[in-house]
Amino acid sequence: MSNADPAPRTTVQAPRVAHVDPAIGIGEPAPRLSFRVTDAPAGWRQVGYEVEVTGPDRAAHRSGRLDSADCVLVPWSAPPLRPRERCEVRVRVWGADADEPTPFSDPTTVEAGLDADDWQAEFVSGDWAVDPTVEQPPPLLRHEFDVTGEVTRARVYATALGVYELELNGARVGDQILAPGWTSYHHRLRYQTYDVTGLLRPGRNAVGGWLAEGWYAGRLGFHGGHRTVYGSRIGLLAQLEIEYADGRRQLVATDGSWRAATGPLTASGLLDGEHHDARREPTGWSSPGFAADGWTPVRVLPRPASALVAPTGPPVRCVQDVPVAEVVDATGGRIILDFGQNLVGRLRITVTGPAGQTVRLRHAEVLQDGELFVRALRGAKATDSYTLRGGGVETWEPRFTFHGFRYAEVTGWPGEFDPAAVVARVHHTDMVRTGTFECSDPLVNRLHDNVVWSMRGNFLDIPTDCPQRDERLGWTGDIQVFAPTAAFLYDCAGMLSSWLVDLAAEQLPDGTVPYFVPRIPAPRWEPPQPTAVWGDAAVLTPWTLYERYGDRDVLARQYASAKAFVDLVDQRAGADHLWDSGYQLGDWLDPTAPPDDPEDAKADRYLVATAYFARSTGVLARMAEVLGRHADAQRYAALAAAVTEAFQRRYVLPSGLLDNDAQTSYALALRFGLVPAGGPRRAAARRLAELVEEAGWRIATGFAGTPAICDALADNGEVETAYRLLLSTDCPSWLYPVTTGATTIWERWDSLLPDGTVNPGQMTSFNHYALGAVADWLHRTVAGLAPAEPGYRRLLVRPRPGGGLRHARAALLTPYGPAAVGWRLADGELAVEVTVPAGATARVELPGAAPTEVGSGAHRFTVPWSEAA
Repeated sequence: MSNADPAPRTTVQAPRVAHVDPAIGIGEPAPRLSFRVTDAPAGWRQVGYEVEVTGPDRAAHRSGRLDSADCVLVPWSAPPLRPRERCEVRVRVWGADADEPTPFSDPTTVEAGLDADDWQAEFVSGDWAVDPTVEQPPPLLRHEFDVTGEVTRARVYATALGVYELELNGARVGDQILAPGWTSYHHRLRYQTYDVTGLLRPGRNAVGGWLAEGWYAGRLGFHGGHRTVYGSRIGLLAQLEIEYADGRRQLVATDGSWRAATGPLTASGLLDGEHHDARREPTGWSSPGFAADGWTPVRVLPRPASALVAPTGPPVRCVQDVPVAEVVDATGGRIILDFGQNLVGRLRITVTGPAGQTVRLRHAEVLQDGELFVRALRGAKATDSYTLRGGGVETWEPRFTFHGFRYAEVTGWPGEFDPAAVVARVHHTDMVRTGTFECSDPLVNRLHDNVVWSMRGNFLDIPTDCPQRDERLGWTGDIQVFAPTAAFLYDCAGMLSSWLVDLAAEQLPDGTVPYFVPRIPAPRWEPPQPTAVWGDAAVLTPWTLYERYGDRDVLARQYASAKAFVDLVDQRAGADHLWDSGYQLGDWLDPTAPPDDPEDAKADRYLVATAYFARSTGVLARMAEVLGRHADAQRYAALAAAVTEAFQRRYVLPSGLLDNDAQTSYALALRFGLVPAGGPRRAAARRLAELVEEAGWRIATGFAGTPAICDALADNGEVETAYRLLLSTDCPSWLYPVTTGATTIWERWDSLLPDGTVNPGQMTSFNHYALGAVADWLHRTVAGLAPAEPGYRRLLVRPRPGGGLRHARAALLTPYGPAAVGWRLADGELAVEVTVPAGATARVELPGAAPTEVGSGAHRFTVPWSEAA
């Protein structure tokens, strides 16, 4: 009789609802479901599934067995959810060799939000004069009401023209930061749903709201910025719905009966910081029984035309606390703190001192000559202050601002300073971390860490360019080049899908894509013009989300936007199919560009534009094919071929060399398949390798060429050149910043010059993710983990060791489950370990070996390896 443990039984995890977790207050009446299988035997394949939906207000619904291998974003099979309806969803599956299904999964709760007609609340604000040219005082709002029975469920649906926080009976509602976030407010405004059942009490209750200008009315943008981009008066919209055990329903909503007063926030802006006078905060103002003497009736505001929509991704939250790493200086009445990591968020202080004492906090990314270097902040003051109430220990953190910083200067600290009294709190969209990478080179590992930290700092509700200076905008070109890396590192599908909706909404009628989304007034950048790399975000970013998450719906939703941009470029290019006129940013921030002219690149800007025209047109054809738009697919495939031919005619010599001898020109031409195969392509790759060698193995690409250059080399026989480029530590290079102690990716290759001074350009950020797009190559090529089919339903395992690395590994939580590829060189062998999730397969391509297909499970391969390979 065997004492071996029985084989684990195949199980299904609780399903996920669309890209939202937890699924409360969702906006889709028929949300798509995804589910992962665990403990499945090697080679397991799904052949069917069944969905069960139950709820207190509906009969249990079972889909019956659906013969399908799909488990990612499958259609809702039950009757649509009604507003506010709450259900539980379970799933079970059938494997190929099993007569019986798995047990049903644990349930996932899904609850619908409100329809447009369900809103009875009104936007309310303080009823006092507002000068739109200066920052308005953030108001407090409050209201009292009675709870008259046993509460079974209570929800608050809320949003703001501005940013807000709610309190109920003195307790914070939720943990979201800077809600409702930044959307194109002219078109849509997100609302949030909160479960407040546990915060209500029998009898008298009170609800209160904090308000600030945020993105809606506060100062945005550079060159002095613009105020009141969306409106001059901020307001709160809140609707509390209470359900009682006896079936009664009660509505408590913002209306003219609420009261308002100015509070302890004397100023609060995203760029300049927040100032809080604790002496002005009325004790107990959000609790019942507060004597609201001096509080005035609110002003009811007109309802904006924008649609109220539920979020499709996670909110911004505090995700980590970072302690002080070093007290750099504590002389002259100031304390300079180093947190050891360039990050995004704000400080929390714990302080004791006399009433009226003010502690000021200034923030910066770098020090120069022992002082905070604030020139790079341009017009952003990035300064917070707290005036003590007095009488005991006080803990404070700003509510409605954020900063990009590694260093902070503290002045006005009462008494002896303890570094433990200040903590940096990291804030970003609370995405699930999905991908990791490590290798035998510690500098490359730190480079990858820097990429992760730059993504964290710039994925704060929208994908921004930088988090510190007077900008912080959703630049389309930056995310277009970085999206493949982002989609590996974090589950950003919901966040980026939401942002793409705004991109389409902000697109001009002729198809022009703004330089940044949401669009705001900005000197030089208004009105936007059709521009390659940036405008291509309309096509290439949805395609990236489809490739990485298997989300066909994002293609359907964005197709008209993508088509409009390609059609516009086609019109601009004309009969010769060359996009060789109009304004172009080209290879932005080529390292040879002068500090005051980031457009002055070696690559021909019109070569860059035409290359991207070919790329986006070809991708649009593939989008059309996926969506069943076969006539469009044929049309755009033919157009892509014509643009490719035009590119070759204009830029490619018969030898394969280009008439524009720049790293980026060759990188794009090779990566986008624009050089004829065979001898010409080999010659182009050899010339690109020569250009890298002539540059001393240093990078010579900007935003356009950087994501393409390593692939262009490695895919065309120049793997070792790609590694020498990656591993260079001379300026400019990816590893040069690492050798200087950088903890995030810089905007410029030389944001910090070799002599230790900051680049003299007025546009110098130390936290910009665009040049970190190389991490996608680390994942796909160095480690060897890439998608061969959308959503990683089929993996491409193709590691390419080189550069003296001895091992590398990438792991990814795919939509199907955990996948990983790790390799190690030892004793003349390349040993590769592969993990394929249940329901997926992999194509394994190893050096010197025939490709092989494997199913789910753990696999190990070895092939001979020579260092000369």
